[in-house]
Amino acid sequence: MAADTTPPSAQQEEENHEFPLPAILTYPSSAPPTLITQGAEARLYKTTYLLPSVPCALKYRPPKAWRHPALDARLTRHRILAEARILTKCRREGVPVPAVYAVDESAGWLMMEWVGGAPTRVGINAWLRRRKLDDEAKGHEGDAVPVTGDKEEDQELVALMRRIGSAVGRMHKVGIVHGDLTTSNMMLRPWEKGQEPSNGHAHTAAIDGDDEGLLLDGDIVIIDFGLAGQSTSDEDRAVDLYVLERAFASTHSRAEGLFTAVLEGAYKEAFKQAPIVLKKLEEVRMRGRKRSMIG
Repeated sequence: MAADTTPPSAQQEEENHEFPLPAILTYPSSAPPTLITQGAEARLYKTTYLLPSVPCALKYRPPKAWRHPALDARLTRHRILAEARILTKCRREGVPVPAVYAVDESAGWLMMEWVGGAPTRVGINAWLRRRKLDDEAKGHEGDAVPVTGDKEEDQELVALMRRIGSAVGRMHKVGIVHGDLTTSNMMLRPWEKGQEPSNGHAHTAAIDGDDEGLLLDGDIVIIDFGLAGQSTSDEDRAVDLYVLERAFASTHSRAEGLFTAVLEGAYKEAFKQAPIVLKKLEEVRMRGRKRSMIG
């Protein structure tokens, strides 16, 4: 008997997913959608845009059964449009973010450029693992040797931190605060073959294990603007930096010392108003310490 080559129906495709698909993804498509992540408010799918060779990301905010339908529809429209407008503004002003391809606020989805590569968190942690192995091979206890940026072998990470600081500075310069700045919400998109590294350090550093071949060279692309807003408040910008600082210290504790020395330096270069924001950051830090002491 010949094999059945009939393309799967939309219903069959939907049954293969843990969650019901948005209508846009139930139409005949050359590339079946893949659920990438499921958050409290939205789901992210990988699919294609217009052509099978053009991958894209589709962010979908499904209806919330616990909210009144009219309120839920109004909130969904507002949040989808707000995120699309912020991304469009950032893109227009040269901030490294995904391009917006299409939006349907009534249906609750936003289609964006697919950013290749890996989250910056993955690259930094893979680099730190390799650095720990190198330290241990030299007779040092890996966890006891912080990465300060003073050594030649630290310069790859220093250059990456500068690119992060520059990207955040450009975002704040155009009046956008992210709301959830972490290295998980920054993609490290590898440079194309032949593209000159901006840090001047061409290298082929392989990472052991599953991260073999992963490099720190690449463009920083800020993603996930679901909590972002338009603001020129120095307080809001300082809180943005504080969130990133705390997330960085938690996720990449061995390189925590690089945040002030490197990230803030690049931030100042990209944003003239940075000294005011950094002064406000000191106040935010003090409040954070007081909350930690009180519990």
